[in-house]
Amino acid sequence: MDRHDGFREFVLARQQALMRTAYLLTGDAHLAEDLLQSVLIKIVGQWSKLSRDGNPEAYTRKALVNQYISWKRRPHPELPSADPPERGASYDGAALDRIVLRQALARLTPKQRAVIVLRFWEDLTEAQTAEALGCSVGTVKSQAHHALARLRMLAPELAHLLSDSEMKEVAR
Repeated sequence: MDRHDGFREFVLARQQALMRTAYLLTGDAHLAEDLLQSVLIKIVGQWSKLSRDGNPEAYTRKALVNQYISWKRRPHPELPSADPPERGASYDGAALDRIVLRQALARLTPKQRAVIVLRFWEDLTEAQTAEALGCSVGTVKSQAHHALARLRMLAPELAHLLSDSEMKEVAR
């Protein structure tokens, strides 16, 4: 029996959900791929223990959040782009809301963004989010409260969408 038995199946089954989490954390498809790949590389070495003892998906999600927060602590220089920003695109209201929300999410602290992503996009309970982040339920509640308040401040035009119950609708 190979110590990596089941790893390939796990990745194939959960790749899209994990990639979505990584993308929502980073806000960039390429960084999300890098984040997920770096976490999967770490996990494969512990796969036999994870598959035997625990919940590999919860562990992987927690590793994504921790790696993302670790990356955010390191300084990254801004890289100039040769392409000017696109102008003149027409968006419907929902698409515009998602763009504005994504930009506001990028301005949250890494922990606040992680709480918002796990609670409202991944639809985890407060207890599951606390477990994924390695903190208390009270910390999740206060981080979510402060993050939503900050989002309302950063994007006042979306305040009507940023109540706890309405965040789920924006995510879709």
